[in-house]
Amino acid sequence: MSKKWVITIIAGVAAVGLVVAAALFQPWLLFVDVEVDEALPAVETAEPSAAPMPTVTPSPEPAAPVQLSVGELISHEHETTGTVRIIENPDGSRVLTLENLSTSNGPDVHVWLAETPVVPGFDGWFLADDAGYVDLGTIKGNLGNQVYEIPADVDLGAYPSVYLWCAQFAVSFGAASVA
Repeated sequence: MSKKWVITIIAGVAAVGLVVAAALFQPWLLFVDVEVDEALPAVETAEPSAAPMPTVTPSPEPAAPVQLSVGELISHEHETTGTVRIIENPDGSRVLTLENLSTSNGPDVHVWLAETPVVPGFDGWFLADDAGYVDLGTIKGNLGNQVYEIPADVDLGAYPSVYLWCAQFAVSFGAASVA
């Protein structure tokens, strides 16, 4: 085999390797931000009453969404900030909101409710898939406000954490405790 053929084969293998690496790592996502600005539910907060209630009466169904829990995102593999809320709508349906989210863009990042507690630092990067989780879907963008439906059969008490999980590389971008 001539030297020209060897160089051609090496160049071909290198080109295929570059295409495969680009498809897997999607490095262009590091330079592209996707901002989402979905309407967030207006959460009703109850004001404490100074006067004691003389009798206990059944409370009517709430007229506005009610916040069930809230947490702040911490960074794991990527710098991540924002607020996570779990909200129950008047009809009983529940949603998870990501508010003022800021993280890196990446391939195959999902929003997960997870059984695994949030652990700060490097030790928390790889924990979310160690136990049960509920995948709420692919992240809609790496910046802004987003709303995700929570299936009706999910027991929120079993899932104290929210992870932004990169399924392709099995690593957390960031997480929040919502218990």
